[in-house]
Amino acid sequence: MRAWQTFGDGRLQPVDLPVPEPVRGKLLVHVEACGVCRTDLHVIAGELPQHRSPVVPGHEIVGVVVGSGGETGDIGIGDRVGVPWLRSTCGSCRWCRSGRENLCRMSRYTGWDVDGGYAEYAVAPAAYVYPLPAELDPVQAAPLLCAGIIGYRALKRAAVPPGGRLGIFGFGASAHLTAQLALASGAELHVVTRGEEARHLATALGAASVGPPGSAVPPLDSAIVFAPAGEVVAEALGAVGPSGTVSVAGIHVSQIPALDYRRQLFDERTLTSVTSNTRADGAELLQLADRLGLRAHVTRYPMASADQAVADLAADRVRGVAVLTAYGS
Repeated sequence: MRAWQTFGDGRLQPVDLPVPEPVRGKLLVHVEACGVCRTDLHVIAGELPQHRSPVVPGHEIVGVVVGSGGETGDIGIGDRVGVPWLRSTCGSCRWCRSGRENLCRMSRYTGWDVDGGYAEYAVAPAAYVYPLPAELDPVQAAPLLCAGIIGYRALKRAAVPPGGRLGIFGFGASAHLTAQLALASGAELHVVTRGEEARHLATALGAASVGPPGSAVPPLDSAIVFAPAGEVVAEALGAVGPSGTVSVAGIHVSQIPALDYRRQLFDERTLTSVTSNTRADGAELLQLADRLGLRAHVTRYPMASADQAVADLAADRVRGVAVLTAYGS
């Protein structure tokens, strides 16, 4: 099968690989679409610890089941499924037993620990995929499987009060989906982001104010930092008022500069992070997306141009989210 691999040294190269064989409990999925996530950039650039090398990146996979190793429950051949970032957990530690499987120390991840979706086929555990309606557009569904889920978890952890002011710092794939959720809940949205196209999109979605980094925002109740830059975390902490919460959504963030306790942490401000997601997060997000008509603003790339999609995302040339479409489609 055709695929892309990285050694975590900044390169993404096309390769021919055998079609993987699903073992018990696993599904073989023919990839219809795969979102390009900023986490993929961190894997490709070696900014995350190397878990497997080489590895096929990609963890926002939508496809059709074409093979099974048996014992896959209600999911069978011909079903459409979504394959997310979280691939497996131990199921027995205190985190798993308490519904916080995202903190499991034995968790494994698609496109990092095992080959992902920049390929014609991928194998995934049936217990960790999401059944999807046959009529759902694969290109629209793909970004929900990480950008959507992580943004949803970040929004929950941001603890926005009813009708409160939410600041979003960085406005890419996850942020533009999260913004729609926040606006639907009645939040007043203020966006700070460096990309001009991203600022146009934030305005079109209904943000009350939009500006570049360093621009003034009104006192915020909560903020979510999507930009993988430590100085932005400090900026967000300075922008929230008393009892405000800053939720950091990235898996990788550069060094946070020294903080001024009085200006950025006093008055019972809270700084929290987001670590992966639970399967329940994904199920909740997919239900919300359907009910609210959540729409990803998609830039399509053929799978054969995955290297271009990655380069465009790294250079902030993607408006909304980049999605790879199946080979030959």
